[in-house]
Amino acid sequence: MRSRLLLVMAGLLAVSLAAHLSPTQSAEEGFVKLFNGKDMTGFLFEPAALKDVIRVQDGVIIVPGKPNGYFYTEKSYRNYVLRFDWRYKRPENLAPGEDAKFAGNSGCLVHIQPPHRVWPRCVEVQGMNRDHGNIFAIGGAKGKFKKYADAQKQAIKPVGEWNTTEITSKDGYLSSKVNGILVSEGEGDLREGPIGWQSEGAEIHFRNIEIKVLP
Repeated sequence: MRSRLLLVMAGLLAVSLAAHLSPTQSAEEGFVKLFNGKDMTGFLFEPAALKDVIRVQDGVIIVPGKPNGYFYTEKSYRNYVLRFDWRYKRPENLAPGEDAKFAGNSGCLVHIQPPHRVWPRCVEVQGMNRDHGNIFAIGGAKGKFKKYADAQKQAIKPVGEWNTTEITSKDGYLSSKVNGILVSEGEGDLREGPIGWQSEGAEIHFRNIEIKVLP
């Protein structure tokens, strides 16, 4: 009887805690949703015209790939773990087993520095399907990063399937995991800035964008 009572009380406590979670707070401790699943609140656009072509549908951000540019967070971040799901729209003429021919391109831009432009000074975590997760500095930023090519090939799913990327930033150190597998890591000269996602020639979808701020 006592065990049953404890189970009931634990269940009621779980329901109570869930009811008090912020709508942008992830169920996993410490993670907060950057994308609310409904609209682009909390994001800005470079160029501004990108706002007119990016749309949200069924909890997914749909980026058409044109014009070139990026949407980015209003806030700046330094130390964190960032996670998001992504997939490319699979071309109808892309046969099974021919994913290496798909040149779909995008990227996650971290530590973005002003002025905003295409492309800014920052560090890019490559979003190209066949090279996803590879980290490198662009726009005049500096850094030394390495890629684990064999792990990368193992990690990336076929074009059209959902993948999960996790980026860790800690005082200049950056690492990227694709579907739980470490793909790239290293250190650069930038430490902090907004986070952005590129529109660069191919339709790409994003969902479940969330961040855990670290000390």
